[in-house]
Amino acid sequence: MTRRPLSITIISWIFIAFGGIALLATLLRPAGSSAAQRVAEHPIEFWLIQVIRIIAVLCGVFMLYGFNWARWLLVVWVGYHIVLSILHSPWELLVHSLLFTIVLYFVFRPQASAYFRNTGTESPQKIPEPDETRLT
Repeated sequence: MTRRPLSITIISWIFIAFGGIALLATLLRPAGSSAAQRVAEHPIEFWLIQVIRIIAVLCGVFMLYGFNWARWLLVVWVGYHIVLSILHSPWELLVHSLLFTIVLYFVFRPQASAYFRNTGTESPQKIPEPDETRLT
């Protein structure tokens, strides 16, 4: 089994922490009139944002366990934020593009690829076939 690279551990915990904090901050927000009014006016948008934050946490958790799909989902997640950033400020676009570049570099390095390729896919040892000459 290949050891998990430190970069994967750090990236995973960053996404678990930021996704979890953002999710909790939104869900535990005081029930002020402005917050409740925003949820009432745009409930689909509110819950879509929560799902996106949950995805960040799931990517981090499953990357720690070496699931390759979690690495790809994380790349899609950050790419989605680049697309959203185009609609916002140039500074936000720059920050998300830089984050995307860093994530791509670290999750597709040879050590990381070996980790995601080998985790949980250890092939069982082949049982040798019986020697027919010994049976007679």
